[in-house]
Amino acid sequence: MARDSSATKARLLDAAFSEFATYGIAGARVDRIAEAAQANKRLIYVYFGNKEQLFDAVLQRALETGSESVPFDVEDLPGYAGAIFDHLVAQPALMRLMLWKQLERPGSADAEAASYRAKIALVEQAQRAGLIEPSLDPADVLTLVLGLSQAWFGAMGGDAGWDPERLARHRAAVVESVRRATSPAPAP
Repeated sequence: MARDSSATKARLLDAAFSEFATYGIAGARVDRIAEAAQANKRLIYVYFGNKEQLFDAVLQRALETGSESVPFDVEDLPGYAGAIFDHLVAQPALMRLMLWKQLERPGSADAEAASYRAKIALVEQAQRAGLIEPSLDPADVLTLVLGLSQAWFGAMGGDAGWDPERLARHRAAVVESVRRATSPAPAP
């Protein structure tokens, strides 16, 4: 029976996502990843190089999945913020993965930095078109939108048992805060 390398890679990435989200890069164990993926540990090194490169692949996959699931909408930043909030509620381990990334590997990877630059350029264009408050730096606008979208997760205490009404209130607060922060001031 022939091996399905793409299926094995996908299982390894899924298992590594869970492992890194739980333990970070330093605490993650390749043995546990291989066991959870029902794969030979050696295949991690064959497919990904080392544990750090596996983390990079997991992070890249998570960012690509997030971009596909929550497309950037510069014309509706409040809706975009709400969609990010929803995405993180549906995948709480993603927030933990991103926190580990910030702790153990601060800064941006090339693809991540390019994505931010592209979004900042779109914010700047929207500001010139009068769609977004022009007095704020475009990078600050994007940072505020992303920060507000993610802010509740640390305050909500973990990822289990979230009350749906409380989540709805938090989501509404995120959307309204982004709306207020980014809406152009009315003309005098």
